[in-house]
Amino acid sequence: MAMDSVSRRIFLKAGGAAAVIPAAAVTAAPAPTAPTAPGAASQQGAQAAPYLFFSAAEAAFMEAAVDRLIPPDEVGPGANEAGVVTYIDRQLAGAWGAGERLYRSGPWQPGTPSQGYQLPFTPAELFRNALRAVAQQGQKGTPFEKMAGPEQDAWLTRLQNGTDDLEGVPAKVFFESLLALTVEGYFSDPAYGGNRGGRGWAMVGFPGAYGNYYDLVDKHGIAFDVPPRSLAQDGAGHVHEMRPVPVAMPQKGKR
Repeated sequence: MAMDSVSRRIFLKAGGAAAVIPAAAVTAAPAPTAPTAPGAASQQGAQAAPYLFFSAAEAAFMEAAVDRLIPPDEVGPGANEAGVVTYIDRQLAGAWGAGERLYRSGPWQPGTPSQGYQLPFTPAELFRNALRAVAQQGQKGTPFEKMAGPEQDAWLTRLQNGTDDLEGVPAKVFFESLLALTVEGYFSDPAYGGNRGGRGWAMVGFPGAYGNYYDLVDKHGIAFDVPPRSLAQDGAGHVHEMRPVPVAMPQKGKR
């Protein structure tokens, strides 16, 4: 099947969005806009708490970028509307972002692809450094969030295939991290800020975290047609967002 006949949604379902989909295969989407208020990003279509990690300028780039990786179409919401940036923000603001479980003692040497992540940065440091470099590039030309959609796609493709240094972060590493977290946020449990309303799950037919199926045990040959359910959903259907896990500080005198 030709790539230009494969929809972005089918690609996501089949492959988990392992790479950027060429512009010809993506449903056209309007160019994203920057946050409307300084200090608190817009989080389009959402009723969510302000970002904990991203500044307004960083959020403007992130909201625009994730919506080019998973743009809105007639099947489902774009990544930004689905709360993906909130998901990434919460991850970077907590223990995972601080690299709590990463080996941090070096030595730091260039590694092979089979050796995985080899940089000295925590995830939070990686994003902060790379986003600072992106902002500096935007000051010399048109900021990413103000570009037209095709220009944004071309910029992300250069990031994916490039060797630019983003304040110590290889462009390709930053792109791969951004893409992986975008897909995670789109299909994560809504309790973590992404997959808002369970719409990512609904798109692929995943019912979510139902505690039991007692009333369905003796019913056979029927479709399980219910809205997706979050791990943190109460009886009234409200999802209680989980706050970032705090960084565990070592006790005095212990390493």
